[in-house]
Amino acid sequence: MLALRRLPRFTPRVASVRGNATLEAATQSQPNVPPPPSPSVTAKSSASQGKQAEDTFGSAGANGSSSGQQQNNGGRQPAQRAPREWCRPIAKGVEPAYDYALRYILKDAGFIRKELEELRAGVAAEEKKPDDQRDEAALEEMRQRVGILEIQSEVNLPNVRWNAKNGLADMNQPIYRHLVEQRWREEGDLDLLMERIYQMSVVPDMLPELHPSFDLRVKYAEPPPKDNYLRTRVRRKLKQVEPGIFLVPEQTRRQPELSMTLFHTDTRLYTLLMVDLDVPDPETQSFTSYLHWLQPNVPLSAFTTSPTVPLDTHTRYVPPHPQRGTPYHRYVLLMLPQASPTEPIDIPVFSEADRLGFNSRAFAEQYGFNGVRGGGAHMWREVWDETVSHIYKHTLKKEEPRFGRLPRADPYAEIKRTKKYL
Repeated sequence: MLALRRLPRFTPRVASVRGNATLEAATQSQPNVPPPPSPSVTAKSSASQGKQAEDTFGSAGANGSSSGQQQNNGGRQPAQRAPREWCRPIAKGVEPAYDYALRYILKDAGFIRKELEELRAGVAAEEKKPDDQRDEAALEEMRQRVGILEIQSEVNLPNVRWNAKNGLADMNQPIYRHLVEQRWREEGDLDLLMERIYQMSVVPDMLPELHPSFDLRVKYAEPPPKDNYLRTRVRRKLKQVEPGIFLVPEQTRRQPELSMTLFHTDTRLYTLLMVDLDVPDPETQSFTSYLHWLQPNVPLSAFTTSPTVPLDTHTRYVPPHPQRGTPYHRYVLLMLPQASPTEPIDIPVFSEADRLGFNSRAFAEQYGFNGVRGGGAHMWREVWDETVSHIYKHTLKKEEPRFGRLPRADPYAEIKRTKKYL
């Protein structure tokens, strides 16, 4: 067993000794290091360096992780945090073209802000006039022009663009509502949704027309592990559902988490609707619809990222249960605007018997819903698995039906029943 010995305090440090150098050579070769500068000198030099790095939008390291912070962190990358505020990608004077572009953007924004202030003064003067002398058409045109200039005065600012793209948008400001809506409409999210809705014939099977006006997102639990041992021991996280994909019934047993991004500042009432479009109907040898979820009078605005009222006080959520022997089922979730944005509507609760055979078009016509007026939409698909049997037994508490294709008529049935040899 090795014995450990404590070194004396006067023993020189050997961390800097390399190769075949002796301790005496190492201690004698240390240069005379000058004393560190005083705190006052360090503060003055750092202040002068920070002052030189400042510009119109701030220095490159004002809001982000500086090199000094990385050195204090041992050279390691910092942990992933929330998105940072915008800062210059390069310091002032490194790229003259970049500096000129920033100056040009600021100059243009200043001209538009000046025009905006003059127009606001004109609107205020027009509003002070008596009703018989006020030009309502000109006043409305001026107000629309004010809204346009409010967006144009900030739409090209780099910090505004950065905040809108990295989840730091303030939806109280019209410029951020404009940029977030523009991104949703032009960068593929709305295109993917409409592609899946029309490819899978949600329109016109459910409604004749559908024009979504805000971004509706649905989150369900992650798919269960394939290992049966881990199914009850792993806590699954919520995952955002891409429109049109396949989910397993185990994922949709619980009510989903809804989030949305709206672009109108006033509070309007919407009705939540979830329908299965592919329930088999043996009587007509065709398919019918099933109402899974209904919640009217849901108030929403640009300042609410999720519903502020309970969504299970009307027609409760029934988990999807595609029947055995049927093709995939299309599940559609809509958030439709009500005819009156402020007056609640009275819709009776649907019983279990009324859910089957739900007619979306007749329902929309009766209560004044119209897909052309906007709203939110989402859809996904499911097929049968063993979980559906548990849903029928424990949730619906009825016998599970089974479907399949009818056997084809055999044209040689009579011949097969006769003897081949006499």
